[in-house]
Amino acid sequence: MISYNQITPTEAIALQQKMRELICLKPFDREIKTIGGADISFNKYSDVVYAGIVVLSYPQMTVMHHAFVISKTTFPYIPGLLGFREVPALSEVWNKLDIKPDVLVLDGHGIAHPRRVGVAVHFGVAENVVTIGCAKSLLVGNYEEPANTPLSTTDLTHKGELIGKVLRTKKNCKPVFVSPGNLVTMDQSLDIIKHSIGKYRIPEPTRMAHLLVNQVRVQNKDVPDDSE
Repeated sequence: MISYNQITPTEAIALQQKMRELICLKPFDREIKTIGGADISFNKYSDVVYAGIVVLSYPQMTVMHHAFVISKTTFPYIPGLLGFREVPALSEVWNKLDIKPDVLVLDGHGIAHPRRVGVAVHFGVAENVVTIGCAKSLLVGNYEEPANTPLSTTDLTHKGELIGKVLRTKKNCKPVFVSPGNLVTMDQSLDIIKHSIGKYRIPEPTRMAHLLVNQVRVQNKDVPDDSE
C-alpha cells in the first residue's frame, strides 16, 4: 500500500512533477462494459478517511459490486495535494474489488490541476489504470459558462492549454468539471461522463460512491459535514 505520511508538502509537489511525466492520455480502444466510481469522505481536521468504489454496468448504470475501507492518514489537508490523503485509501479499496472496472471515475480532477496531477491522474498513474476526473468545483483554469441546456459544454483552459471540459449535466444546475486522468483522451472522458448521467447533476458512478462512503461514515457514528 502507498504511504505518504512521512513526506512534506514540498516533497509531495516534487512527486507530482515526476508523476506528470508519466501521464499517458492515449485513446482507450476497448469496449467499456463496466465503470467504477470512487469517492472519499473525511473531515479535513481528522485523520480518518472513508474510501469507497462502486462498480456499475456501462452504459446501463446498474450497480454490480462495491468495496470500502476505513483508513487513516496524517498528510495534511492541502488543496492541490489531496491525492496524498486520498490515493492510499483508494488503492486499498481497489485491491479489495472482486470486479475491476474498465474505467474509474473519481470525484475530483484529472489534469485540470495547477501541475496537471489531480487525484484522478495520481490514482491512474499509481495503479496504471484508466481514470477520469469529474469534479463538482473549479480548482484552476478559465472558462465560459455553458449554455443552460443539458450536456452543453465549454472548454476549461489554463495558461493557454486545454485542461478539461465544463459540462452542464442538468438545466439550472451548476456545471461539473471533466478531465482525463490516465490512459484515456479528453474527448473520450467527456463522452463517457455524458453517458453516465442519470437523474442527477453528478454522474451515477461517483454519485453512488458518494452515497456509499457517507453511509459507511454514518454507520460508524461520524456524521458527514461541510468540510470535505
